[in-house]
Amino acid sequence: MAQRTTATEVDVVVIGMGVGGEHAAGELASAGLEVVAAEAELVGGECAYWACVPTKMMVRAADLLAEARRVPGMAGAAEVSPDWSPVAARIREEATDEWDDTVAADRFSGRGGRLVRGRARLTGPRRVAVGDEEFTARRGVIIATGSAPQAPPVPGLDGVPYWTNREAVAAREVPGSLLVLGGGPVGLELAQVYARFGSRVTVVEAGDRLLGREEPEAGGLLAGVLDREGIFLHLGATAVRVEHEGGTFRMELGDGQVLAADRLLVATGRRPRLAGLGLEHAGLDPTARALDTDGRMRAADGLWAVGDVTGRGPFTHVAMYQAAIAVREVLGRPGPEADYRSLPRVTFTDPEVGAAGLTERQALEQGIRVRTGITRLASATRGWIHRAGNDGFVKLVADADREVLVGATTAGPGCGELLHGLQLAIHTRIPLAELRHMIYAYPTFHRAIEAALADLGGPG
Repeated sequence: MAQRTTATEVDVVVIGMGVGGEHAAGELASAGLEVVAAEAELVGGECAYWACVPTKMMVRAADLLAEARRVPGMAGAAEVSPDWSPVAARIREEATDEWDDTVAADRFSGRGGRLVRGRARLTGPRRVAVGDEEFTARRGVIIATGSAPQAPPVPGLDGVPYWTNREAVAAREVPGSLLVLGGGPVGLELAQVYARFGSRVTVVEAGDRLLGREEPEAGGLLAGVLDREGIFLHLGATAVRVEHEGGTFRMELGDGQVLAADRLLVATGRRPRLAGLGLEHAGLDPTARALDTDGRMRAADGLWAVGDVTGRGPFTHVAMYQAAIAVREVLGRPGPEADYRSLPRVTFTDPEVGAAGLTERQALEQGIRVRTGITRLASATRGWIHRAGNDGFVKLVADADREVLVGATTAGPGCGELLHGLQLAIHTRIPLAELRHMIYAYPTFHRAIEAALADLGGPG
């Protein structure tokens, strides 16, 4: 075995250059530190090349088709002819540069950092190996390795060429039919996109409702919308076998039904990328599903973790938020600790589903005395005016003892944007009395918050 050379001393080593790692590495390099960043795939990570950016381009295109189909009865007549080619071209040319990260890599090196291509592993406290090189970090190491798609242990699945979100994003053509395993945000966004572009789509979800981690009203709303759009839903259905033969995927369900399609998309969640990272050399559990961090993103002495690996949610905004905290800690600058009480998330289906803070069930599980209020967008003035495509609601979850909001869900046209004011109320603990005393612009979608507050009840 070749003898390893003496480790190179640097200030910081960043493992993983997705959005969190890239932000942390770039900021630290700009601050004058000697930073080495290791990345085995593309600088920018999942969000830039296979998730947030390209999928929202797909959603935007699919939503345009849906809006055009709503013209009859509202504004005359319209003929819609879906064409996937401009969508695929935009993803390649504008979002991903044909999955080339040269621009991002050059941006980091231009800030004074050094990028090392390869899979990194910890070899000791503040020590990292990448290929034949080894580095010692004077200030410490930041782990930002992200997450990977997680497939369920369905017999036959590991032997067939199924899609993950990556293949779905990179597709040059729309399949004639598509089976989607998983009724969470990724599965539903892609299911609706492909259905609107002409694919015959079937969604199989093991739980009894869609978006199982959100309010049940959100899953029920989307089930109705997707059903009207011609998407077949199998809820409470377990896949027991998958086969691929002659270009066709076949999935057998627990009740004996057999579903067939040209393509199979597996969207059953993600798992943090921690395997093979050498966590044991830093005194951490190598079998951990996620890295436990304190409010300053420390996982151990001289070791920080940001993004999906912390288990706080596979969201770009969480990774960026945590990276900013880690940067302050490395630089020794003051600042608040991480606070997740108003954590926002948005599913970019049509209608959008936004949520912040706790669901009603989560609040009850924490022992909070809960009051809820809900209003349907269709009964609100703006929803009535909007008419076609006005499915949605606003649901508020309040702590009845403290008289503050602890959670909120907004569903409807562009309701991810409507979420912001409610997130602010949750985060800053604005008293319900103050929220009721506000003036809500008429006739906006956010005026539905006023009606939901009224439904919430309680002291005036």
